[in-house]
Amino acid sequence: MSDRRPIGRFDVFSAAGALAAVGVVGAGQVLEGGRIQSLLQPTAAVVVFGGTAAALLVSFPIATLKRTGLAIWDSFLVAPPGMRVLAGELTALALRSKRKGMMSLETVASQTPDRFLGRALSMATDGLPPEAVRRAMETDSRVTEEIEEEAARVLEAAAGYTPTLGILGAVLGLIHVMENLAAPSKLGPGIAVAFVATIYGVAAANLLLLPLAAKIRHTARLAAIRREMTLEAVVAMMQGIHPRQLEEQLEAYTQVHDAPVRLERAA
Repeated sequence: MSDRRPIGRFDVFSAAGALAAVGVVGAGQVLEGGRIQSLLQPTAAVVVFGGTAAALLVSFPIATLKRTGLAIWDSFLVAPPGMRVLAGELTALALRSKRKGMMSLETVASQTPDRFLGRALSMATDGLPPEAVRRAMETDSRVTEEIEEEAARVLEAAAGYTPTLGILGAVLGLIHVMENLAAPSKLGPGIAVAFVATIYGVAAANLLLLPLAAKIRHTARLAAIRREMTLEAVVAMMQGIHPRQLEEQLEAYTQVHDAPVRLERAA
């Protein structure tokens, strides 16, 4: 089985936060008596954002950057179920296993949209011992978490590049200003344009890139807890633990994070 992008509802609050981050810069400009048009400088955008893109291409493989782009999009999606709902579903599977045996979950293993649960159940119904299933799925979970963490590191690297490139853009603008010292009327507007690049760099890093990295890392952690919860349930089923006892064990996970998390989908 292979992963594919999750399907979920759009996270309106995250989108609103991203728009608000851009809006506060514009609002600050207006409150200071400036014009929004003064902040729209294509040259500054090319230096900051084009330079950041070029630096990322040097720093990371293209496959990593593609996964980062998908992770950014996925961070604005929220896919059910939450931890408490998942606990109920896993308890129901345990009850079915208790009544009809583990082989009754073979169909669930092949049809569930959750890749991690499907693989764990498939290994369980194939007759592997519980410890073998645990080791294999713990490795799977660690690798998945490392891949998801990689996207956050890319964004943090980008957040390190943009402020520096903003300063570079400002210096380039000031060079242009110095070339026009003979025309005093052009100095003021020229300096203002030069520092727009600095605004782009600092704002992009602190209002967009770093918050997105934090959101992706938080989502990855919730997904890791979900996988841990799923594995504990599958191993408990294999060991014949009573569904009621399993329900009590899973309750601890719902107390930690009872929130919607991103599903790992299976193709």
